[in-house]
Amino acid sequence: MDFKVGGTHKGITAIQVDIKVDGLTPAIIKEAFEKTRKARIYILDEIMLKAIPAPRAEVSKFAPKMFQTKVPVEKIREVIGSGGKVIQKISADFDVKIDINDEGNVFISGINGDNARKALQIVDTIANGPEVGAIYRGKVVRIMDFGAFVEIVPGMDGLVHISKLDKQRVEKVEDVVSIGDEIVVKVTEIDRQGRINLSRKDALAAIEAKRNAE
Repeated sequence: MDFKVGGTHKGITAIQVDIKVDGLTPAIIKEAFEKTRKARIYILDEIMLKAIPAPRAEVSKFAPKMFQTKVPVEKIREVIGSGGKVIQKISADFDVKIDINDEGNVFISGINGDNARKALQIVDTIANGPEVGAIYRGKVVRIMDFGAFVEIVPGMDGLVHISKLDKQRVEKVEDVVSIGDEIVVKVTEIDRQGRINLSRKDALAAIEAKRNAE
């Protein structure tokens, strides 16, 4: 008899058995279960507990990570984009795999946890809109005398006023950014018309404060 039992202190979680002869009795089964229980407890307490006394706070950086979110069904098309362009761009930019089903469940997997979380943030932003106070890494798509427009997620941009471009006074927008530059920005306001106001100055200050606190 090939008999395998897996479980915890509380009970059995899996059984595999392969029987090649007749004559298996309840008494034999009971004895087999008792032997596996004693062996399981020994492995858990004397081997595993001493090697790993508690679960690791995070999985290894080399292990795949998966994050999940849910978007409104009516927003699925926006997340995917025309011909899949949006979801393919997010996947390529952050080296992740994104799956979305008809119910709006989104699964994002990748090796780099930070990249997967950034991809998740972008998906949530596309589906639910940006969050005031959130920090994004966006791309400068247009420059005006009064500021720069920065795309924070595909198809969604906001204005960084010239007064919010840097910690110091800025004479010309082009002195700080150029079209195509990637910069960090913080969402400071979303007005009644849905226009997004951004600040590079506030984003830099928030990042610096976080680093000092760490």
